[in-house]
Amino acid sequence: MKAKKMISFILMSAAALTLLAGCGAENTADNTEKQNQDTNTVETAEVGNAETEKSSTASAEEGNILVVYYSATGNTEEVANAIAEATGGDIFELEPVEQYSSEDLDWTDSESRVSREYENEDLRDVELEASTVENWDSYDTVFIGYPIWWGIAAWPVDSFVEANDFTGKKVIPFATSSSSGMGDSGSLLEELAGTGDWQDGERFRSGASAEDVQEWVHIIVTNL
Repeated sequence: MKAKKMISFILMSAAALTLLAGCGAENTADNTEKQNQDTNTVETAEVGNAETEKSSTASAEEGNILVVYYSATGNTEEVANAIAEATGGDIFELEPVEQYSSEDLDWTDSESRVSREYENEDLRDVELEASTVENWDSYDTVFIGYPIWWGIAAWPVDSFVEANDFTGKKVIPFATSSSSGMGDSGSLLEELAGTGDWQDGERFRSGASAEDVQEWVHIIVTNL
């Protein structure tokens, strides 16, 4: 009788131990899964924060950008569009009230419009369709583009520079030409403006590729 009771007791104890072991394993699995979920949540949050921080940094570096340009034959317009695309900036074209025709732009003709304007600075006061930009104060970086005429910026740009206050803005000139360099075009515009933090500019050859422009823009924006 005592032997039967002893056997029953041993069997019951073994069953109890088996049950406890199963519960312990289940709890361990639950805890492990929960820890994995918590770890995944933390990792996801860290990735999200990193992406947000990266986005914020890019926005802070680039700021609010405006690309202003005058283009006589379309070359400067192509560069301006590439800059606007690379920076996400707004774009503003300078358009003379009296547009330049192909004959007007013939610098080999001493009687052409540009030749006469070059010889007589009083004729260079070119009226623009619009010389001021809406929400001008919201921009902290302004790219200004133009073709090179006789080693300086095409003078329709002068009217825009004179009409605006560049205080508190970084100003980055860019130019296009078939052979001439930037020359003193940027520094002359800076003198004309009298305000703004003017940076060194860049001259692009006629037909410059978008890749060339974007490479330059990347360097400029990184250093803003």
